[in-house]
Amino acid sequence: MVLSRHLDERVWLLNRQGKAAIAASAQGHEAAQLACIEATDPSKDHYLIYYRQFAAMMALGTEPEEMLRGFLAKTDDPMSGARQFPLHGAHPRVDLFNFSNVIATQLPQAAGVALADKLKGSDAVTVVFFGDGASSQGDTHEAMNFAGIHKLPVIFFCENNRYAISVPLEKQMGVESVASRAVGYGFPGVQVDGTDVGAVYEVTNVAIERARAGDGPTLIEASVERLLPHTTDDDHTRYRSSEDIVQMLNRDPIRILAELLKRRGQLTDSGDEEIHALAKKRVNLATDTVDAEPYPSVESMFDHVIDSSGGHS
Repeated sequence: MVLSRHLDERVWLLNRQGKAAIAASAQGHEAAQLACIEATDPSKDHYLIYYRQFAAMMALGTEPEEMLRGFLAKTDDPMSGARQFPLHGAHPRVDLFNFSNVIATQLPQAAGVALADKLKGSDAVTVVFFGDGASSQGDTHEAMNFAGIHKLPVIFFCENNRYAISVPLEKQMGVESVASRAVGYGFPGVQVDGTDVGAVYEVTNVAIERARAGDGPTLIEASVERLLPHTTDDDHTRYRSSEDIVQMLNRDPIRILAELLKRRGQLTDSGDEEIHALAKKRVNLATDTVDAEPYPSVESMFDHVIDSSGGHS
């Protein structure tokens, strides 16, 4: 969680320096993402993510250098070769499916992946991550309806940070929770505090066991905070009150976990400082390495581009 946070902060600094074009922060979402993945088995399970997934990507094995290559548009960007938005594309080495910033498209795809596993007789489970804004898209209804009918081994994991870009939850939903919608599709919906690592792990573990047993999907709604604006191009002070911004800072999952571990005697102040220092050192090394790497050549502009005549260059 700490390494993800320091890398996230570095990307925002690189954006302000004019080196990274745009970024969507995961600050505030780290506990939910990591606890969910800890309850799964990356050796066989599948993951369809969205654009606010720093911590999830790192938990699945994406290295800081690989992520920075995407943000800095360097030649060896593993996801798109610097041809898409940062962190958009696919990462076969860590089994991340092709994804984009088009909202909710990954949910029907996840249902398809889960259906394929069921037809093959595999006990693999598919986890699909999305935000509360995506829950209002038609793709979400279609995916959940299909998954419910066919009892697919899929977990719909909603990271609810209360804002669909600048639209608050009450202005985009006629119900109080995303999880309450699950009953309409014939499977359980569970709400959980997304800043609580243990709680998220427990509910995800139950959902995983249920899916592996052939009992179908689960919708998990993790309540989190988006500690920064929607993206580096956004100013959330224009639509969030100062009271709301102060309140959300009290739900920083890294601070919450550190305080819990200290109360249990499992972490000291010096140990906490050392973890942060090591993470910062790792991020500094990755930044220096990637910053010195080349950009794609102009001559490669048309590589992998399909032309209108049906051929490709």
